[in-house]
Amino acid sequence: MGDLEEISRHFQNKLCSLRRMLDLSAADLPQHKIQKLAQDILGLRGTLEEFEKCVDRQKEQLNQLREFERLCEKDVEFLQHMKENIPAHIPKRRSPVRENKPAANDNTAADVQPTQAEPVKKRSRALSLAREMDYITTQEYNGIPQYMKGRVSYEQLNAAVQRVNTALTAKYKILAQPMRALNNHTRKLQQRFKDQETKDTKGKFFIVEDDICEFTQMKVDKRFQGILNMLRHCQRLREIRGGGCVRYVLV
Repeated sequence: MGDLEEISRHFQNKLCSLRRMLDLSAADLPQHKIQKLAQDILGLRGTLEEFEKCVDRQKEQLNQLREFERLCEKDVEFLQHMKENIPAHIPKRRSPVRENKPAANDNTAADVQPTQAEPVKKRSRALSLAREMDYITTQEYNGIPQYMKGRVSYEQLNAAVQRVNTALTAKYKILAQPMRALNNHTRKLQQRFKDQETKDTKGKFFIVEDDICEFTQMKVDKRFQGILNMLRHCQRLREIRGGGCVRYVLV
């Protein structure tokens, strides 16, 4: 503000000087005075032109800043919308090993836990053995043929992915436990898991339909088979058959 006041005073002084010289021009002024008057007028005109250019530049910058502000507000609204509409299938932390099951298997999760005497590092390594299936992206979902999707929504498909991951985590957690840490039920499960392994599944992670029934509340029905078809289409898993069961192997 101080600079503007100084500029204003400068122009006022210049204009006052020019007015006085013009008033005196009625009298016969020397030639050098007239030339000085012309030079001052030209100088003042040039200064005003520079100020006009500066004002135009400032206006352009102001318009750019307003446009930038508008874009920022739009981004803030978009981020706020994303925050308020986070898909339900995206977990904030790792999924629990089990969902609620009937009373017959209520003690399974507790029985799977390692004994207190085991080192913490060993438990952490066992929990990290299981690999999880990646969630389906919207682009992948949109690429699934409509006849294959049916009425299964994007959220429902990823909810199924989460349940598959729950079964995978529970299965490989049991496989990682020493025999002495398991009860009769989980020992039978561990033996079944080992019996289902073949040379084709070596080094791979897989589940079967019984694992889905054991560790989740998902129904293994026609709709479930349709979901598996979509997961195969999205290259999340493939089938290995043999020994009277179908193994769903993570790709």
